[in-house]
Amino acid sequence: MIGSALYILLAPLAAFLVVIFFGKRLPRGGDWVSLFAIWSGVAVSLYLLATRVLVAYDPHFSETFQFDWIVWGDFHLSAGILLDNMSVVMLVVVTLVSAVVHLFSVGYMHGDPRYGLFFAYLSFFSFSMLGLVLADNLIVIYAFWELVGLSSYLLIGFWYEKDSASNAAKKAFITNRVGDAGMLIGILLVLSTLGTVSLHGLAEGVAAGTLSGGLLTATGICLFMGAVGKSAQFPLHVWLPDAMEGPTPVSALIHAATMVAAGVYLVARLFVVLSFDASLVIAYVGGFTALFAATIAVAQNDIKRVLAYSTLSQLGYMIMALGAGAYTAGFFHLVTHAMFKACLFLGSGSVIHAMHTALHGIGSHADAQDLRNMGGLRRKMPLTFWTFLISTVALSGVPLTSGFLSKDAILAGTLAFASEHPAHWLLPVFGFSAAALTAFYMFRLVYLAFSGTFRMGPQAEHHLHESPRVMTVPLMILAVLCFFGFYSLPAFNPTTPEGGWFAHLFPTPPRAYEVVHSTAAALHGHEMTSATMHAAAGAQGAHTAGNHHAAHNTAMLISIIVAGLGILIATMGYYWKRISPALWQRRLGFVYRGMFRKWWVDEIYDVTVVWGTLGLTRLLAWFDLKVIDGLVDGSAWLTRGWSQISGWFDLYVVDGLVNFTAWFVGIWGKFARLFQGGQLQRYFLYTLVALSLLIFLSVFRSLS
Repeated sequence: MIGSALYILLAPLAAFLVVIFFGKRLPRGGDWVSLFAIWSGVAVSLYLLATRVLVAYDPHFSETFQFDWIVWGDFHLSAGILLDNMSVVMLVVVTLVSAVVHLFSVGYMHGDPRYGLFFAYLSFFSFSMLGLVLADNLIVIYAFWELVGLSSYLLIGFWYEKDSASNAAKKAFITNRVGDAGMLIGILLVLSTLGTVSLHGLAEGVAAGTLSGGLLTATGICLFMGAVGKSAQFPLHVWLPDAMEGPTPVSALIHAATMVAAGVYLVARLFVVLSFDASLVIAYVGGFTALFAATIAVAQNDIKRVLAYSTLSQLGYMIMALGAGAYTAGFFHLVTHAMFKACLFLGSGSVIHAMHTALHGIGSHADAQDLRNMGGLRRKMPLTFWTFLISTVALSGVPLTSGFLSKDAILAGTLAFASEHPAHWLLPVFGFSAAALTAFYMFRLVYLAFSGTFRMGPQAEHHLHESPRVMTVPLMILAVLCFFGFYSLPAFNPTTPEGGWFAHLFPTPPRAYEVVHSTAAALHGHEMTSATMHAAAGAQGAHTAGNHHAAHNTAMLISIIVAGLGILIATMGYYWKRISPALWQRRLGFVYRGMFRKWWVDEIYDVTVVWGTLGLTRLLAWFDLKVIDGLVDGSAWLTRGWSQISGWFDLYVVDGLVNFTAWFVGIWGKFARLFQGGQLQRYFLYTLVALSLLIFLSVFRSLS
């Protein structure tokens, strides 16, 4: 099984290397290499799901492969692969969504000058996410976490000729680094406290009480900061809507199964070791993001921007569920959301592709992504319409869809948590309010794009046509997976995931603050005794059978009502025309302007963070120019002045003394030369005179 997992992981990496180095020499830019790698990965992932998960049907299935990665004296750091139910399901989700995105891209990116490079980047993106899913310790997770960030940077900025695309790529990269810094601090806290970063070692450390109390809460919140960045939770959500500047298939991959899924996956992996306080922070961040993003989506007119804020909202649902203890529901929604959100983004890509063709046909430069330029597309693009409608219904939480099962489970989980902790009734309020808005803005999008008449005129409408099969087949595959049937087997219950394979294989495990000694077994997939499980269930008052059943029935009823209300209002305003959207926009005034302007978060960041950073850089530049450079220039001036003084001293003093000595010796030499005539008689005379003087002086001194 480990060999199969290694193949799934390494096949996209091999495809990336082949296409990046030899793509220009291969037919069709080597796209078929990437397609084969990812689709074969789908086949192997489905084989693992069938044989190791669905057939074995063991909630505690787990296999590991480890090796020594870093050995330094007594310090050993291992790395390896963790293969359990969660990682196998995520392998299927990542490879399947990536595979249909690859296939869709064959049609969407046809004719792009960097066609082959795009597929190389897609393969690298898939490899990065698959490595994150299979990693068995926090440092390896962090390494692949950063590779996911790098991949998204390359793909968001793929059309780097556009300033908006390159700016969006930089924005995503920098914003995520903020969250990643917090995550790194959390990993270092784990390593310094426990001496290990393995998921199993982390669980054992919490179970033993080595990591507990305030330190456990701080560690959990720091690790969660990574998820805040990757899964675009408030206040680090600002990068995700701008990420739509990349090619639409990239948006589908980011929003469905790779980058934003990474944060939710991390929180789910660490679920059992989160303290109550950390879980509460996580729940409120997720709940607020769910409602906050939904209000913004209501007022957007760009088809991809509506879907982007929809993703923010749904990610908030998942995070809120995990924080509130609804582990199964949160992870379940991650899986179901991947399918219908990928279908929605690829469907929007099909619409944009057709709109570009129509607008190009009449020489118009109108925005192909603006919903106000669309209308009536259902007649020209029936396959795109029906698949888009199915995924919209699933996202809205309408019965008989997968979205209804997972969203209802989340809402039931928040109700159960609120009944156990009455002070936190705000969480289900967040959930139900966001559910109503989700149904409204999604059906608003459908009506604006597909109903009525085409707003760009009959001449442009003549150029509209359905996308090619290579683009519509992925839509049909994903649309089928939007229905409840597969997820609720064998019970085949359209109202609840209970009794289905997913709920059986992913029971909510007890957390550190509930049943401390069961934590290690729960995280690593080891079987716990029935007594321990019974104790865990008793500790989890919010999830006792009767309480959860009552919460489920209540949540199901309310969710159907709020979803129906949202759909009804959208239908009355944008299909039946019984309500004037323009009138309500004026009545809402400031509130509508806030939703349309994304509550001015980007502007607030501009005024505070961006302007503050730029102001600081200008201050530092001034300090560098005037102070640092001034000191450097001043020292140079002093050095130059001192060198001039030294030069003068050397020239007039040192050289003067040397020259004077030479002059004096020269004069003395000339004087002495007078006595050197070369005649022996004179030398004899000089000797006699000198001798006479010496005799005279001696006699004189003796007499005196």
